[in-house]
Amino acid sequence: MYLCRLFLSMNPTRPNLIAMILSFFSIYIIWGSTYLFVAFAVEEVPPLKMAAMRFLIASLLIFIVSPLLIKWKEVKWVEIKHAMIAGFMFLTLGNGAMCYALQFIDSGFSALIISAQPLVIILFMRILEKVEINPKVIIGCALGMLGMYLLVSQKNLVGGPDQWKGLVAMISCLFTWGYASLYVKKVEMPKSIFVNSAVQMAFASVSLFIGSIIFGEAYTDWMNLSKLTWFSILYLVLFGSIAAFTAFNFLLQHISPDKVATSTYINPIVAIFLGWYFRDEFISSQTLIAASILLAGVYFINSNKPKIRKDV
Repeated sequence: MYLCRLFLSMNPTRPNLIAMILSFFSIYIIWGSTYLFVAFAVEEVPPLKMAAMRFLIASLLIFIVSPLLIKWKEVKWVEIKHAMIAGFMFLTLGNGAMCYALQFIDSGFSALIISAQPLVIILFMRILEKVEINPKVIIGCALGMLGMYLLVSQKNLVGGPDQWKGLVAMISCLFTWGYASLYVKKVEMPKSIFVNSAVQMAFASVSLFIGSIIFGEAYTDWMNLSKLTWFSILYLVLFGSIAAFTAFNFLLQHISPDKVATSTYINPIVAIFLGWYFRDEFISSQTLIAASILLAGVYFINSNKPKIRKDV
């Protein structure tokens, strides 16, 4: 609730510095840890159904407390519509694909693929919006790609006959999430980050449940899930969805999408170490070198002072 009060008390044109720091911590560290807990959860719950339940609970929790935080009369229908579209891209197509992929590839490896997202966003910005790209940003993306290549090129990192399914799913997630990051900058989104996040997650939960039915996912006996699975889902609800996704939406209102996307360079480092410690996933000296290069990429991308938007 402390982070909520920070968001509510700030001037929209001059975001609170502490809230900015906590938001970056959320998308850097907390989101990096969610790969581990998704991997745990999909061991017992089909991926689309697990993601749907996660976002349903998270959105309901926000809606329950929203009368204390939000003036719903000020929310426009067009804002709700855009939030629903963003939720479908971010969470149904993006996060749903990631959850599906974690059935076939390691949690750390899936995070590594997503580390190419800043480059995808910059390419979209250049091609679709004709934005001039700062040379330091290009260097940062190049370092990020080099670091990702060093990580991905390790033969012991992935394995299994169906890993290609995970790779295809993660690549689709990469482009969907990247385009959605630019979409929300162009359209009128709910001014309240709580409305924004809750609507996105509520719509995504419905579409993910529909997807689960269409793809014929197996029946889940929710009452007999292990403690680890329930803990993983609870962690994803409270920290991955409510805390980190709300922080992500907040940052997109104030910071350039390519800078917000630098979380995808830090997430693999967090995911790899947690996967190694808790799931015995592969780690090596080459992984450590690659992680250092990824961090250097983040430095170059963030080396320019972020531009605060004046129209929100």
